[in-house]
Amino acid sequence: MIRRVVVTALTVPVLAAGGLLAWGELAPHEVSSTVEIAAPADKVYGILTDFGSFPEWNPFIVKAEGEPRKGARLRNVLRDSGGSSMTFEPKVLAAEPGRELRWIGRLWVPGIVDGEHYFRIEPAGQGRVRLTQGERFSGALVPVAGGQLKMEDEFAAMNAALKARAEAS
Repeated sequence: MIRRVVVTALTVPVLAAGGLLAWGELAPHEVSSTVEIAAPADKVYGILTDFGSFPEWNPFIVKAEGEPRKGARLRNVLRDSGGSSMTFEPKVLAAEPGRELRWIGRLWVPGIVDGEHYFRIEPAGQGRVRLTQGERFSGALVPVAGGQLKMEDEFAAMNAALKARAEAS
């Protein structure tokens, strides 16, 4: 009888955690913001990957260190619209000049809250590009943390600042 109680006591949390993990994978949370920029793709990508200049213009990722190279680790400092800062070290998943920069950051260990952040640059005609910045969150805590993962304002502010910098020079 004691064995059955112990097994049940251990099984319930394991099943609950598994259910949250499955739910987080089946119902990911995605945030994105898009802007058109009157500049060529290579110029926009160059600004986006010139991490040393971020403190001069970027209101969201206020500091970034590392190389925009697949497999590299970055060290980013984010500032939200309320002024709070957070440091994380994502791994670069894609770095295609003039097209895409994408990384994944994780809270503690894989599967708790994973955020795949992306910048996609697409032609928009007549020397213009469309920049989409977004993040797809997945993992066990995403269903309960979804309300905390709203960053549309921060993405839009960064996109506007990047646009201003690209179009000014």
